[in-house]
Amino acid sequence: MRSNASSCLLGAFRSLNIVHSSTPRPSIISCAATASRHHAGPQQNVRLFSASPALMGGNWLEPSLDRSKKKMKGRPRVATGGSIKGTTVHWGDYGLRMTDHHRRIGAYQLKLAEDTIKARLRGERYRLYKRVACNIGVYVSGNEIRMGKGKGGFDHWAARVAVNQVVLEIKGALHEAVVRDAFRLAGNKLPGQWEFVKKGAPPVVGITKLDGVTLEELKRPRRKVAAESIKPIPPPTDLPGGARKPLDLP
Repeated sequence: MRSNASSCLLGAFRSLNIVHSSTPRPSIISCAATASRHHAGPQQNVRLFSASPALMGGNWLEPSLDRSKKKMKGRPRVATGGSIKGTTVHWGDYGLRMTDHHRRIGAYQLKLAEDTIKARLRGERYRLYKRVACNIGVYVSGNEIRMGKGKGGFDHWAARVAVNQVVLEIKGALHEAVVRDAFRLAGNKLPGQWEFVKKGAPPVVGITKLDGVTLEELKRPRRKVAAESIKPIPPPTDLPGGARKPLDLP
């Protein structure tokens, strides 16, 4: 019985024909690489996942920085070489731009302005863009404390905002009058003076708007005035007795 079973098994193995195929087996690695190139498109070295958690990056009101590493107070950026960076609406259709003076704005003030816009535009379809980030720590030592003994403890985060810089932008299916009212309410919650700007508005160099004035004209030296057009100042007339006539009199 056992011999018959072994002979049948041996005959089955002999009947098998093992043929060598020139086509290689499909590789899992090559398929995965092809799929990654298909999803990535023309970009190279694109990671399909992130190894860092989402909370490590922080947000625009509270960054993931060490509060114990104290920083200097500093000053906002002042463009002196003809830069127009940050003075125009880039992503949205309307924006809120500061016009009076550069300053440091706290995170709680920016959060209050954001909540005011959301309350005014409740139920509307829009997207709000933030052009600043609160990455500057503010440290205080309290009231009625003697000089010295260090910089103080951490109080809040703040952002350095330069003059004529766009802070908030908005885009969506909104009427211009509604957006104007929302930005007006938000500007009332923020320190300083603010203006409503549209996409395509002229940029600002320092405090000069490029409305009819080009950047090349601003970089040119001042025009020379002809000497013939300058009128000399008449000498002061002396009154009798050696007294001079006051300048405020006609």
